[in-house]
Amino acid sequence: MKKWMKKSIVVLVSIFTFGMVTPTHAFWNGNQDVDKSEQQKHNQQSQNQNYSTLEETKDDKERFINTVMQEAEKQSIEKFGVKIAPVIEDEFRQVILPNIQNAIEMTIAEYPEEKLDSLAVSESPSGGVGEKIFHIYNTDTNEDIIRFHVRRDHPPMDGYYFNFHYHVQYDNYQKHYALGTIYWDKNTPPKWMSA
Repeated sequence: MKKWMKKSIVVLVSIFTFGMVTPTHAFWNGNQDVDKSEQQKHNQQSQNQNYSTLEETKDDKERFINTVMQEAEKQSIEKFGVKIAPVIEDEFRQVILPNIQNAIEMTIAEYPEEKLDSLAVSESPSGGVGEKIFHIYNTDTNEDIIRFHVRRDHPPMDGYYFNFHYHVQYDNYQKHYALGTIYWDKNTPPKWMSA
């Protein structure tokens, strides 16, 4: 087909379809038959690249979660102090720590991948009667994404309990999301971080 005729057909097709239909690259190149093996090869490469990107994202999130979990355990034991830790440490690791991991995984799953590098863990739990264990926050904005706390509960006519919970940015930290409770004793527990 002559070059001027191809161009005329392209212009006519574009005019009649208001630009909604345009000829394929094969038409422009003079090849009416696109090599199917080349196209399949290109499609396979694209799928492999997408799979690799997904795997890298998954690996990045898993690394981040593992790092945060190590810090969560370290800061929790630090918060408990030498008087509380020996009493509740095992139950904390068996019951509460897996729930903390689930909360972190749910939060990270919803967090944009490109902003994952801007997340960090706060450095020190609160002592005395403060609730803070640790927070995960955005280093660019200094806003907390998720806050992990423990509160002392003393129901009437009962002993003391440690109520582990977390708050999220999405509801302005208003709701308590339960992680579990650990019974202490009838006696008042020592202050957090007591030596």
